[in-house]
Amino acid sequence: MRIGLFATCLGDTLFPDAVKATALLLSRLGQEVVFPPGQTCCGQMHINTGYQREPLPLVRDFAERFGDGSLDAVVVPSGSCAGCVRHQHPLIAERYGDAALRSGVAAVRAKTYELSELLVDVLGVVDVGAYFPHRVTYHPTCHSLRMLRVGDKPLRLLRAVEGIDLVELPEADACCGFGGTFALKNADTSSAMLHDKTAAVTATGADVCTAGDSSCLMHIGGGLSRIRSGTRTLHLAQILAATRTAPLAVPEAAR
Repeated sequence: MRIGLFATCLGDTLFPDAVKATALLLSRLGQEVVFPPGQTCCGQMHINTGYQREPLPLVRDFAERFGDGSLDAVVVPSGSCAGCVRHQHPLIAERYGDAALRSGVAAVRAKTYELSELLVDVLGVVDVGAYFPHRVTYHPTCHSLRMLRVGDKPLRLLRAVEGIDLVELPEADACCGFGGTFALKNADTSSAMLHDKTAAVTATGADVCTAGDSSCLMHIGGGLSRIRSGTRTLHLAQILAATRTAPLAVPEAAR
């Protein structure tokens, strides 16, 4: 397959290793990965904050860049951004766009997938040949869990990783408290939710907490660092991209 890779804002600016790992993993599985130049934000932040007309140019740009007919699929290493493209772009196009935009958005929506969806549902792969000999717990992010409904696909991928010690996260489906601008507008509530999440992660004794969204991992990772828990955060793609011949070194976290 020829797969377009959408980096996302956080991936581009703060977590490029997760984006690189996505490309490396898919290439190792025999897929052709294409990175459309000039790609921008999907507009999720604007839409979630209530500014629905303003991201129209971003929605149009995404539809044009990833609507390339030579792309069989679009992969997004982020449940929230994939959810935005699939569920929010059609709403914006319907309310503020023209017929051409609505058609373009619908076409891209139909071939856009979060990473675990692409691997399990489209490529039909569960064992990706990964090797990660560490104790790991998985946090199912809200958009992947509730909007995309990826279910246990990330866990199925992790269970197939050689050497992994996968431990269940208590109250896994509880939100970490990030929610983009929610963490800024409702800082006290967000901090309380984060406290519960970091306590649950620490209780597992995991070396690594993983998820499919860098935004949630940024929030959780900050909380774990402040309490010096010793647990690191890594994107799901980074674990799946690691192999025996190209292992991923996990630096020790502060304790």
